Amino acid sequence: MTRGSFAWWRSPEGHPAWARPALLALTALAGFLYSWNATGNLEIYYAAAVRSMSMSWHNFFFAAFDPAGTVTVDKLPGAFWVQALSVRVFGLHAWAIVAPQIVEGMASVLILYHAVRRLSGALAGIAAAAVLVLSPATVALNRGNISDTLLVLLLLLAADATVTAVISGRMRSLILAGIFVGLAFQAKMIEAWLVLPALALAYLLAGPGGRGRRLGRLGATGVVVAAVSLSWMLVVSLSLATGRPYVDGSSGNSIFSQVFVYNGFGRLDQASPNQLLSKVIGLPLGSGAAGWSRLLTGSYGRDTAWLIPAALLALAACLIISRRKDDLLRAGSVLWGTWLIVLLATFSASSSINPYYTAALSPPIAGLLGAGLAVASERRGSRSARLVVAAAVAVTCGLAAWLLPTRGVGLVAGLPEVEVALGLAAIAVLLIPTALATRAGALGLAAVAAVAVPAVASISLVANGFGPFDTPFEPTAASTLARTLGGIASQTAPLLAPLEQADDGRPDLMATQTSAIAAPFIYDSGEEVLPIGGYTGTIPEPSLTVLKSMIAKGDFHIVIQAPTVSDPRLVWVARHCLPLNSATGSSSPAGGLGFAVYYCGRRQGL
Repeated sequence: MTRGSFAWWRSPEGHPAWARPALLALTALAGFLYSWNATGNLEIYYAAAVRSMSMSWHNFFFAAFDPAGTVTVDKLPGAFWVQALSVRVFGLHAWAIVAPQIVEGMASVLILYHAVRRLSGALAGIAAAAVLVLSPATVALNRGNISDTLLVLLLLLAADATVTAVISGRMRSLILAGIFVGLAFQAKMIEAWLVLPALALAYLLAGPGGRGRRLGRLGATGVVVAAVSLSWMLVVSLSLATGRPYVDGSSGNSIFSQVFVYNGFGRLDQASPNQLLSKVIGLPLGSGAAGWSRLLTGSYGRDTAWLIPAALLALAACLIISRRKDDLLRAGSVLWGTWLIVLLATFSASSSINPYYTAALSPPIAGLLGAGLAVASERRGSRSARLVVAAAVAVTCGLAAWLLPTRGVGLVAGLPEVEVALGLAAIAVLLIPTALATRAGALGLAAVAAVAVPAVASISLVANGFGPFDTPFEPTAASTLARTLGGIASQTAPLLAPLEQADDGRPDLMATQTSAIAAPFIYDSGEEVLPIGGYTGTIPEPSLTVLKSMIAKGDFHIVIQAPTVSDPRLVWVARHCLPLNSATGSSSPAGGLGFAVYYCGRRQGL
């Protein structure tokens, strides 16, 4: 094998020799962290929808949740299209569903490096990539089948295209950024648009040409964003309602209501879907109260708060340094800083958030810290620069020691003490009046002190097989609940045979209250399970008339629902069907979660 065979490992001309090997090593580490023991983290509702979407192109296009296509999944399908294609190619397996997120997460590391390097240099790019790889929120997210992974990748592609537009002045790069934001909208709806102010401000402040020209180009890009974002929604809206699934998350079969109310502005002042589901079937699926401290304390703090203060300090320092220049440092600071601040405000104000939402904060945190480290390295002979780094280390290590609980799954004994010791050592080396403080080793020690606890948290997540709904060092009770919800599919698998026997060859396996109860049965069997009321159990599909008609025709015999119901459809089932639990003395077939089971056939002796 010739020396040239390893050319792919060497950095391009003009780049530091260590840059590409370090980047490839970080990307490989990301792949390991995201993939090791990750297949037990399927969100079963989305996994069931992916199986249904993989069964026919009609289901695929319209994002059907169930095999018969009666109702859609309650999100836009961009990320699930990728997963469904993977299932069609490789067959139904947890790996086929999780693999796209692993690849997308690794690609995000490469794209972030590329964007940050062009703004702040190779050192900044490598530092940003390292922070992203070691971010607990990102590691947890990319170990499952959640659509936020694709959202982050597409937004990073949009940021990188915006950087190209700033540097080169090419209009097509700005248009490409708009296309990527539109595709990100297909993955996670309005959250993709939250990054638009960051992209627009960066281009407006640092793009070439006069301000009027830049505003005109941004206006054209906005049109592209809207066109790509709304394209699929318009097709669905113009399709005959009788020829497609009912749109979940809406009371009027409207995809716009699903996106902009149910998954959009309704999250600010209304109960979230998980809160509604919890109320309907009695599962504890809520989140912490809204407020400025939500992301800085408790489980959300352990997900992402470790480096937020340091990132904000880096933002302030970079803006001060670049305040008199319209340069790339300023553009990067505005890009990553606006992204971070807008998402911090939105997540803090939302009525309910899931832990994995916080992974969208990791790229801007990483970008700011990478730029800050590069600036500190260039100015390490300056006492003021070292003071800022020392302050960042102090607040980061202090926050980490405060956030660490006294007990939790995967918690390493003595970690707070080690973190404090690292922080004090880094501060001492930075501030002592000797030549040692001006060496790169001082910044290296500071960086190690800052990322030590997040790195341990990420390793702990991987070692314990945790995923998107977990947080580092979470209490045993929280871990048990996550394992229970994630393992419902394995609990329902043994029940399929008796349920199929009880249903006596009907076209549908059964009906259930909410798609959430139907999901594990659909994922395990691929058979139709009619979801009454969609994900939250509150939408009007199917109507009581349709439900009665299906039972009368014998489409199914079995209905699973909560033991106490107020929905007229479910009240009718409870009054007119035989309760199997009390009749047979059997336990609930829904994973021991206490659901009522009814037989609605003509044979009443079952």
